[in-house]
Amino acid sequence: MPAAAGTGGQVPAAAGLTCACHRLELSAPVVMGVLNVTPDSFSDGGHYVELPRALERARVMVEEGAAIIDVGGESTRPGAEPVAADEELRRVIPVVERLAAELPVPVSVDTSKPKVMRAALGAGAAMVNDVAALAAAGALEAVAQTQAAVCLMHMQGEPRTMQRAPHYGDVVGEVRAYLRGRVEACLAAGIGRDRIAVDPGFGFGKTLAHNLELLRALPAIAADGSPVLVGLSRKSLVGQLTGRASGDRLAGSVALAVLAVMGGARIVRAHDVGATVDALRVAAAAGAGRDVEA
Repeated sequence: MPAAAGTGGQVPAAAGLTCACHRLELSAPVVMGVLNVTPDSFSDGGHYVELPRALERARVMVEEGAAIIDVGGESTRPGAEPVAADEELRRVIPVVERLAAELPVPVSVDTSKPKVMRAALGAGAAMVNDVAALAAAGALEAVAQTQAAVCLMHMQGEPRTMQRAPHYGDVVGEVRAYLRGRVEACLAAGIGRDRIAVDPGFGFGKTLAHNLELLRALPAIAADGSPVLVGLSRKSLVGQLTGRASGDRLAGSVALAVLAVMGGARIVRAHDVGATVDALRVAAAAGAGRDVEA
């Protein structure tokens, strides 16, 4: 994949990410396993709402090579209705508490609510994965008071309406500027740079054309200095490109994961962990992303 303008012709090597007592090494790309404990997520809603099934799924993903497990209690699919904080806590905290105590890898909580962040971090979560980039009142403070990592994602609008008519004058420039601004807000709040990752937010207020433009621009986003996390697994853009339903998008998702790491992404969020880990190992061995030409 050719480098975007402004990268200097080379994808920078990513440092590791400090996640509380864990250190996530990013010299090679890693996979974040998706664990949705929701009844209505777009791909696997309802599969892991019971604690024993959620725990077993997390264990399997770690065995398949997941370097971090991301637990989410509120669907952020297009059109999703918000979930009350108390209900999100009921879904998430028992899972986070058990996994943090049992697993050898860090556990992330996928939430935008400071109340849920604080409870999950107190239960042992080592990272907050926030589609709102810690924009809610009190969110910056909730993370800054710990040593947890954070992933700051770009989203235009909010889940219920974000896909109705997304528009940009310059999608790459606007996403990069937003992420840089949120990184600066984190630094000002006392969150160390070694604890910050960014996510361009594929599918969150973007058309297919926007998503593809951002994919091509990943070298530029990576060149801004923070490790890049991408979430492409099973998303509608895979369906738009392949014509396949959400449960039949493995090949397309893996292909996008490889393209993303070629562009400089270091963390790939995936439902199908084993296949994605294998693909990224092959890509890393082939030198993907090391010397990308302008």
